[in-house]
Amino acid sequence: MSIAEDGTSGLKPAVNEPESALYDAEEARYARARRIEAVAKWALPIIVMTLAIWGWDRLVVINNIPKYILPSPGLVVETLIKDWGILYPSMLVTLKITLTALAVAVVGGVLLAVLFTQSKFAEMSFFPFAVIMQVTPIVSVAPLIFIYVTNGFVALILCAWIVAFFPILANTTLGLKSADHNLRDLMTIYRANRWQRLRYLQLPSALPYFLGGLRIAGGLSLIGAIVAEYVAGSTAAGSGLAFRILEASYRLNIPRMYAGLLLIALMGVAIFMITAGLNHFLLRKWHESALKRD
Repeated sequence: MSIAEDGTSGLKPAVNEPESALYDAEEARYARARRIEAVAKWALPIIVMTLAIWGWDRLVVINNIPKYILPSPGLVVETLIKDWGILYPSMLVTLKITLTALAVAVVGGVLLAVLFTQSKFAEMSFFPFAVIMQVTPIVSVAPLIFIYVTNGFVALILCAWIVAFFPILANTTLGLKSADHNLRDLMTIYRANRWQRLRYLQLPSALPYFLGGLRIAGGLSLIGAIVAEYVAGSTAAGSGLAFRILEASYRLNIPRMYAGLLLIALMGVAIFMITAGLNHFLLRKWHESALKRD
């Protein structure tokens, strides 16, 4: 065996070329799959939605359906633009009710969840009432609310709040109780008080659960606001989108009804995207649900 001038044997480690080529091919295949997935994530929903709208338009045109039965997508958009001066203020009213109810649900749900985790007697006393509020249909409760609450706007907020409150309460309570028991024991060993345990352990552990409840409550608050406006009818404070849809149905203005429904759908999508974005922003660096996986 020859010895190199630097004292080494001059031999190089053997490289298994077939295995290296196979590894490179696998890496290239994985990268290509990731690129396809990233494009499909946005392209597929757009394609499906475009095909659905095109099918709707062809259905109306081919069957010559009158606009007072089923308007075409183009007519709905045209009506939305033409009646924007009527629909936009109503949309703001509905949005104000929705966001106010959601904010009250978040504050009340989180505070009550903290109370439940700090006192078992409080949970045993009040949690059944929260369950009753959740399982009772808002359609049956809303007429009573409008009888006893003289302020129409407050009554609408109360109806939407009832629908949105329970997901925040239930998810946050579950999150506060789901802190790692080993970390609980560690904080007990270090003599952490109740406030320190809540601040440094339970609240961070509950954040993913709270954000999950927030995404649910966002859509439910909009549903609650719309249902409350339907029940209130012409007495609805400020005349939101639901009132405009009812008004259009009485006048057989079907394109305006569809335009109002389109605005409601867009509001719901916007609320979901905002809450989902908040979820990703707060959890992307540390929680398993938001971390990118290889």
